Order: sequence, then structure tokens, then C-alpha cells
Amino acid sequence: MYRFSDQKLKEIKIAIDHALKKAERRPVAAFDADGTLWASDMGESLFHYQYRNDLLPNLPQNPWEYYVNFHTKEPEKAYLWLAQINAGFPIEVVRKWAREAVKTHPEPGIFNGQKDVIRHLRASGVTVYVVTASIKWAVEPAAELYGIPKENVIGIQTKVTNGVVTEEQEGPITYRQGKVEGLLKATGGKPPFFAAGNTPGDLPLLESATHLRMVLHSAPEGHVNYNSEQEMLKIARERGWLWHSFLDASADDRF
Repeated sequence: MYRFSDQKLKEIKIAIDHALKKAERRPVAAFDADGTLWASDMGESLFHYQYRNDLLPNLPQNPWEYYVNFHTKEPEKAYLWLAQINAGFPIEVVRKWAREAVKTHPEPGIFNGQKDVIRHLRASGVTVYVVTASIKWAVEPAAELYGIPKENVIGIQTKVTNGVVTEEQEGPITYRQGKVEGLLKATGGKPPFFAAGNTPGDLPLLESATHLRMVLHSAPEGHVNYNSEQEMLKIARERGWLWHSFLDASADDRF
């Protein structure tokens, strides 16, 4: 599961090589994280780890229910809240929790095919970024599994003062158009030549790519992302983008 066929991987690499011939020097590629590089939501996984182990004081009663309701009404503020609840802790402690959350997650659902794509991009001289609506610190250890350093993870975060996390927002909320803003800030205004995502929250990032876009589908029917991923597959087909469903090996997913 979560692999490309040999033929599909070959097609993706050929498309990348062709696009690189027309791309600017020092090209950039951007990947969404959750649902694009792995099946899990790493920000929510860290939150689960924290409240189940009683690591955070002053959480509301029924913290998961509180977060879900908050996210339903105001997703941007809910994403930021997952960073703000770490206020008062040293950033290295939060990063340690994130590493432990990745290690202890029952099924992170790593997309091995994406590892192959990223290796090909890096071998071709492309700088690879992860752009996520999860908090940056939660995604960093998972990105390292793909050889992507934490400096190239762009996500929601609050300011760190004297090594301690604060509640003050730092940078844009990297959701929808905020993903593009966060990436351009990190690259000095250079848009990606290639971008990959899985839900409408990634659409502005995909549309910002100058040459190549890829949509991934891994959410089974009944999953919270199933309908939105189906919507993105429809867009990818209509626009002639790369796309792949990990759940239907028989699908004609050529571009």
C-alpha cells in the first residue's frame, strides 16, 4: 500500500525531468504534508500524544472534542491554537515530544513512492520544501524521514523567545493561500516549479506551481478527507495534472 507502480514512478520522473528543462535555475518543489507524504495528520498526532500523556496544563475538558468543534467553526484559529498550547515550554521539549509522537504513532502511513520522487528531485538539484497547515514542530521529524531538514518545513508556529515557545503567531497561517505566502517568504519570492497536494486546502499551492502539479488520493470512503480528495482528483483530471490514487491500483491514473 502507498506505493507507485514502477510504470507510474517512471512517468512521474519523466515529467519532472521534462519540466526541469524549462524551469528556472535553482528550482524549488513544494509538498503538502498530511495526506500527501503520509496518511496521518502529524499535528493532530502530536496533540493526541500530548493530552494522552498529560503533558499540557490547562487544556479544556475533552480536549479532542474541543479541538474538533473549534476546527469545524474556525480552522485557521484552531490550527494556530495547536501551536499556542505549547506556550511556556522550551522549543526543544516540544520537538522531543514531536519525535516521540512520530515513533509511537500506530500507523503513520508513510508513502514510500513519494520518497522515491523526493530522492529524484534532490538528485536533480531541486530544493524540496514541505508546506503544511499542521504546526511546524509536529511535522519536522516526519519530514526528516524523507531527507528534508527542519529548516525546509514551513508550517504554523508561534514565536520562540529565549528558547521558549510563546503564544504570539509567527508568519502566515499556512492554510490555503497562506501556504503560498509561507513558501514565497522562505524562497525569497521564488514559486515552485512542482507542487503536490491532496485537498482543496492545497489548491492555491498547486496553482502557484509554474510547470508541474500532482494530486494524491489515499483517504478511504468514510474518511474525513474522502470527498475533498475526490474533488481534487476531478480537478486534476480536468486540468491535465499528474494524479494518483493509492486505493485503486487498477485505475487509469496516467496523465
